[in-house]
Amino acid sequence: MKDKIIGYTTGVYDLFHIGHVNLLKKAKSMCDYLIVGCSNDEVVKEMKDKNPIIPFNERIEILKSIKYVDEVVEQTRELYLNKLKAAEVYKFNRMFVGDDWKNSKKFNDLESNLNKLNIDLVYFAYTKGTSSTKINKILDDYKFSNIGTLSDIQGCCQIGDCVIKDT
Repeated sequence: MKDKIIGYTTGVYDLFHIGHVNLLKKAKSMCDYLIVGCSNDEVVKEMKDKNPIIPFNERIEILKSIKYVDEVVEQTRELYLNKLKAAEVYKFNRMFVGDDWKNSKKFNDLESNLNKLNIDLVYFAYTKGTSSTKINKILDDYKFSNIGTLSDIQGCCQIGDCVIKDT
């Protein structure tokens, strides 16, 4: 009998957009059970040096409503800094991350250590043209400018084929 594949991915998931949907959909297609770690507000402030726009408890509820997500957990500072500890806590055997980490020393070392535990590390390409950073920049530019309209963000944050679970 085939072993159950438990997947794990993490993120801030602030300003939820199609790139997030694509990542979760693809991750779910490669595992039987998907656990999503959502960075708490303190992690975002300390590790990413920014304040989330959407509060943690609301980001958790958004993630719980996505049909590709089986379980949502809080990504604390400890688990943000130590993915091996996260593997111990959540017992996953496949981890999904963005390909911007590929070939970095941090993730080369992590991949080596995960492989020793028989955990696969899978890299996903980012959705072109869409990111929370891009949305934040557009919103910042809009805030500090009399030029442009909110329609300037059209196309960078449409939900597209996102399917929400029935509750």
